Amino acid sequence: METVKIGLFGVGLHTYWDQFEGLLDRLTGYQERIKSKMRSYEHIEVIDSGMVDDIDKANEAASLMKREEVELLFIFVSTYALSSTLIPVVNRLNIPVILLNMQPLPAIEYDKLNSMGDRGAMTGEWLANCQACSIPEFSSIFNRGHIRYDIISGYLDDGEAWEEISEWLTAARISSGMRKNRMGVLGNYYGGMVDVYSDLTLQSTVFGTHIEVLEMCELVDIRKSVGDEEIEQKTREFERTFEIDASCSSSEIQRAARTSVALDKLVEKHRLGSMAYYYAGVNGNEYENIITSVIAGNTLLTGRDIPIAGEYEIKNAQAMKIMALMGIGGCFSEFYAMDFYDDIVMLGHDGPAHFIISEGKVRLVPLPVYHGKPGKGLSIQMSVRQGPVTLLSVVENDEGLSLLAAEGESVPGPVLAIGNLNSRYKFPVSAKEFIKKWSKAAPSHHCSIGIGHVTGILRKYAFMLDIPITVIS
Repeated sequence: METVKIGLFGVGLHTYWDQFEGLLDRLTGYQERIKSKMRSYEHIEVIDSGMVDDIDKANEAASLMKREEVELLFIFVSTYALSSTLIPVVNRLNIPVILLNMQPLPAIEYDKLNSMGDRGAMTGEWLANCQACSIPEFSSIFNRGHIRYDIISGYLDDGEAWEEISEWLTAARISSGMRKNRMGVLGNYYGGMVDVYSDLTLQSTVFGTHIEVLEMCELVDIRKSVGDEEIEQKTREFERTFEIDASCSSSEIQRAARTSVALDKLVEKHRLGSMAYYYAGVNGNEYENIITSVIAGNTLLTGRDIPIAGEYEIKNAQAMKIMALMGIGGCFSEFYAMDFYDDIVMLGHDGPAHFIISEGKVRLVPLPVYHGKPGKGLSIQMSVRQGPVTLLSVVENDEGLSLLAAEGESVPGPVLAIGNLNSRYKFPVSAKEFIKKWSKAAPSHHCSIGIGHVTGILRKYAFMLDIPITVIS
């Protein structure tokens, strides 16, 4: 994963520095602690322009942040500062701003301050703790200037505040990763599945994703060039990654291995970070031979955080990529059934899946028929790891794009052993209420499933994109 650049500077009032000895050093020390902790997060580079306490420094900070192309800007409100100081920066940077209203301690040490005797020194002590003073002022100008911003309040060692900062840093990584992602589209839509049809222009302009239109004939040519040694190496990878069912024939394993090698080469050639695919073809032709042997290889790619969505489901490839960038998986899923005895919803799909989040080892099994699709071949059988999960869909309607998410639990119980991904999920609301609320939010019938509860991060990513998000709860 590439490093993401985050902007940081502090704001204060330069008049104070000569009035209160040691105040500036103390406040920049607080800022240094914030910077140091931010830098401890993986794949984060902090671009720090120091203390911005006048207009000239504000212009210099704006130039630095613009030159470094920071994804998100944190402003540490170190003490009272003039709102005019911020205007040159936010006017030149079209990125969200996070105001850090973070005191040195949970509360002023009142007895210590009041016992100092010197009211000048006492005022200096107060100014080192008055981070909240400018928050309403800054919010006023941000509201009037239509600046996207949020506020984190707390203290320097506040776990809740740092959890919020961590979520913003993750959201920034998602934003950067989606903007730099190259998504391949291979084949065509499943005819009549109109909820899946997507506006590629909208996907590109909102997420920043480059869409690479691929040709089946190119994959055919690549597949023809695959050598025996490459097939053998891929077969060994299958054996390491999957529990291969004894009923899988050697010929089917080799057919899937050859296709998997070809898919790897296609992805490498076009520098793809995700892909959506579907093809029906005519019985017995080369395209059908490929499309009926892709699930194993596409599952390997998905497990490498190059998510592959079937049925040409571009919106769901985007949802899966968002989850992959978070490091929480992202399994291609749809609603399978409901169990009203246990009040759960079953979701799954015929592959590919994210094998890293499997409950146990993924099984590779033969299917005599791909339901609703041509041919037969190998498929995967797995359940998502039991514990907290999040569902995510990218919703497209006449008002544009939005996100739809829900937190739940992957729970134990009987599942269908039909050569598919299949899991049982329980939500804070009843199964009946959940499917009503989810469906009326108007997603397509697919969604992505990842481990953990991450709607806090997803809300922040939606904020960065300036698109709506609906969270079912």
